[in-house]
Amino acid sequence: MVKILRVGVLLLVLSAIWATPAPAHSSNDDGRQLSVGRGETALTVGATFIFNPETGKSEPRPGASPADEDPNQYMADTHCRADGPDTKDPGCDALDCPATTPGGPEGTPVIWKEAPKAITNPGWTNWIPITGPTCLYDAEPQNVLADIAARILNDFRQLPINPGNLQAQPFPHTLKGGPTNFYTTATEQTFDVTILGQAIHLTATPANHTYTFGDGTTLGPTPAAGYPIPEAEWLTTETRTSHSYTQTGNYPATITTSFTGTYSVNNGPPLPINGTLNITTPATTIHVWKTQRALVADTCQQNPNSWGCPGTEPTH
Repeated sequence: MVKILRVGVLLLVLSAIWATPAPAHSSNDDGRQLSVGRGETALTVGATFIFNPETGKSEPRPGASPADEDPNQYMADTHCRADGPDTKDPGCDALDCPATTPGGPEGTPVIWKEAPKAITNPGWTNWIPITGPTCLYDAEPQNVLADIAARILNDFRQLPINPGNLQAQPFPHTLKGGPTNFYTTATEQTFDVTILGQAIHLTATPANHTYTFGDGTTLGPTPAAGYPIPEAEWLTTETRTSHSYTQTGNYPATITTSFTGTYSVNNGPPLPINGTLNITTPATTIHVWKTQRALVADTCQQNPNSWGCPGTEPTH
């Protein structure tokens, strides 16, 4: 009889659990509430902070120490904007963000993401959102795209862009009066950086080149990057970037490449950077020789010190 009563109690307890309504919010392993709705005005982060998705700011919960600092950082992903890549998201097509005051600014539909502050470049696309589409009204985050656009050229010019190298054929010795083929190895390069808390993808593209041959003559600016040619054509083929030296000597040749750039914010569309970055390569010394003809009595195999043989003093 006692066993039957215990079973009955157990059944009653299970029945009460199954009858409990589902909560309006779900929780992750650390107890933080994750909202599944839209238009939230507050979001509990852990047990200490309250995050406001309308302003992008977190504050200590009532009763917590004001000196406490939120260990997390937040990013407003504007993927619901009209030109964004995810406008087909079910939460985007029905979310309006009207002004909260007469004549005030409209809000911006955003998805908030969270990452620890200890991570300097969290790669926001890999972090799970902490809200569904919601409206952002704070003036400072709304201007983040304009703030990035105002400084993007300076950040672009600080990138460690590789200017490539100036190549010459023949090299290091070429002939007076003959064509010397020049070309550059500069290539397109990409960079991922964080600016104002946003994930920025930059692309640097070589657009124009100025060849300085070291004898007082230049070529360019020109989009021609040049190209290598077979060794059998070095002394006979003249390319768009070839140069002929009129005097013997040693000449420091350089190339200045002008890079243009584009950038995208949080995987958004590529935007042009209004300005260029010009980088000049270190000098490459070209030794220009002249040719002479002479009759000799024996070959270099017969007499290695004969005129014109390898290792003998060349005549400039």
